Amino acid sequence: MNVIEINHLTKTYGKARGITDISFTVEQGEIFGFIGPNGAGKSTTIRTLLSLIYPTSGSAKIFGKDCIKYAPEIKKDIGYLPSEVFYYDNMKVIDVLKYSASFYKKDCSKRMKELAEIMDLDLNKKIDDLSLGNKKKVGIVQALLHEPKLIILDEPTSGLDPLMQQKFFELLEEENKKGATILYSSHILSEVQRLCDRVAIIKEGKVIKIEKISDLHENNYKKFKMETTSKVEKSFFQINGVTDLKVEDNTVSFLFKGNLNDILKKISQIEITNIWVDEPDLEEIFMHYYEKEA
Repeated sequence: MNVIEINHLTKTYGKARGITDISFTVEQGEIFGFIGPNGAGKSTTIRTLLSLIYPTSGSAKIFGKDCIKYAPEIKKDIGYLPSEVFYYDNMKVIDVLKYSASFYKKDCSKRMKELAEIMDLDLNKKIDDLSLGNKKKVGIVQALLHEPKLIILDEPTSGLDPLMQQKFFELLEEENKKGATILYSSHILSEVQRLCDRVAIIKEGKVIKIEKISDLHENNYKKFKMETTSKVEKSFFQINGVTDLKVEDNTVSFLFKGNLNDILKKISQIEITNIWVDEPDLEEIFMHYYEKEA
């Protein structure tokens, strides 16, 4: 079952670019990554999905229901953390969270305290006394306190220190184990690499690739680095399947996708003193997609 279905979603702002013909699905129980640099269209897609803004064309469904027609009903089972959170400064944290909980017509007090303890959040502090990171913690607790079936996160770790990020990731993994579906939007590739099952890569308002994280790593991509006895001309390795080629003195490095026997035959034609073959990280693969689609 698909929890999210986005079909040819387009949002334009006059002559300014928004998003164009976005289509993807998120399956029940999946952690789905939505990645791209700042300004690529991630937040616009999410806001349109949540009917916070209306699409120019196309459609979207959550839980099989149209996102605009059934917006109030759908939102009862969604936890949403925007990229930037804003609150009334004079309110205490606990008052903000109690107010949020009142929309769900269920007792969230126990869950609220559990989450606040996990995130090391002081419920009795005033909002205007909180740092950026602590305000983000309020947003995280607010998004999760009613135990939503779908969690939508937009750049969720900005402002969190590394230790708190680790606790947050563990919390998300626990929610996912309990059955929650998660849409995780970020420009930080290491987060997506750790958490997600599949990923949609967005560039300049368009989705350019949808892949399983495992396929991104295993789709014959290898990272080569070698030291040679003498300098090798760059043109020697400019063959099909080789990208991100760098030659510095007697060191050669590149990404390779294709038949490993072909590249090994090529390497056998030169004298080498050392060689390393590794799996590329997601950052390198991601940049390759962006360069290829440029």
